[in-house]
Amino acid sequence: MDHVVYLDAKANELDKLLSGKKSMIIRGAAGRKLPYGRVNVSDCLYFINNNAEGKVRAKAIVKDVLNSEKMDKETSIELVRKNQDKLQLTEMQFKRWAGKRYIVLIEVSDMTELEPFNIDKSDYGNMDDWLPVEEINSVKL
Repeated sequence: MDHVVYLDAKANELDKLLSGKKSMIIRGAAGRKLPYGRVNVSDCLYFINNNAEGKVRAKAIVKDVLNSEKMDKETSIELVRKNQDKLQLTEMQFKRWAGKRYIVLIEVSDMTELEPFNIDKSDYGNMDDWLPVEEINSVKL
């Protein structure tokens, strides 16, 4: 399964992943929303900066996934803190994710920079920061 993942451009997430400083991405919510339960080891993630540029710039393979059980705020904060060495979150990102009831931690490997390309997002009405696209060539422009 291929996924298109939007990364925080202000926090330079893509650069941190490409340089190897960061090896894990995080998503979290009050409920079980995407990508909760939808990402598996060996899936391929295609990365886009969330700066309106809209170009896929890199890809990685999912090495490990943790879908948390429902947590209280303290447990959630502790889980994020415990993985901060791999996540490399800024203070703003930490505030955004730590404390959510459900957290998805996705460790990646084989990070590869790509020749940038656009994708067709017309099948994804409510633009989220995670698009499960099945096969990247079906949305590649």
